[in-house]
Amino acid sequence: MLACQANGRRDRSAQARASRDAESAATYQAEVEEGLGAAVAILVDTSGSMRDEAPGDSRPKYVVAQEALEAMLDATDAFVAKRPDFPIKIGIYSFSSHVRTLRSIQPYDRAAIRSVLAGLPRPGGGTAIGEALREARPDLYRAGVFRKYVLVVTDGENTSGRSPDEVAREIFQKSDGAVQIYFVAFDTSPEKFAFLKEAGGDVIGAGTGVELRQALDRIYQGKILAEAPDKLEQGEREPVKK
Repeated sequence: MLACQANGRRDRSAQARASRDAESAATYQAEVEEGLGAAVAILVDTSGSMRDEAPGDSRPKYVVAQEALEAMLDATDAFVAKRPDFPIKIGIYSFSSHVRTLRSIQPYDRAAIRSVLAGLPRPGGGTAIGEALREARPDLYRAGVFRKYVLVVTDGENTSGRSPDEVAREIFQKSDGAVQIYFVAFDTSPEKFAFLKEAGGDVIGAGTGVELRQALDRIYQGKILAEAPDKLEQGEREPVKK
């Protein structure tokens, strides 16, 4: 009797391990039917260090970042006017020791986004970059579009929760490269995020507010907005996700 019980427990334990292994290896699946368009999850650092004065500016870094993000997103108006057939969806998240969804991924709305950015939480606490990546990823797979991006603005390194290195690599692997991750290292070394090169992403350093705006434009206009129409005009078809 005892031997049977022990064998039963071992069998259940083995089955549980096999189930976890299978889940770990499984690729992400879209929760809704996907079509043309791009979804961008913007992750903004609101840790305590973002209260510090921005280099070359008398204002705190979080205020400079807020202004730069507003300016970056203004380019969406011209894009939408030019390509009304290609929807752009934006979500905004903040992270300190914890992650907050300030605006779930929805069609671009200039007034709504400005309101959200104006209401960014005041800086305080640690820096949970990896957890922010984890929070945004499922929303991208509910957005209903093929192209998926994460854009992170941070001035530090991870101090809370899972490592962004680990999470970024997991997203790259399990999304089959469908989710592209970009970091802007604001007033911090971009070398901290060199792992992105191995996870299909990229990082740009920005030492001042002017450089921050330039870096955001390089990513948003030069990569995210430019990528889709260029490829579609060349006749490339969007990938069919199984």
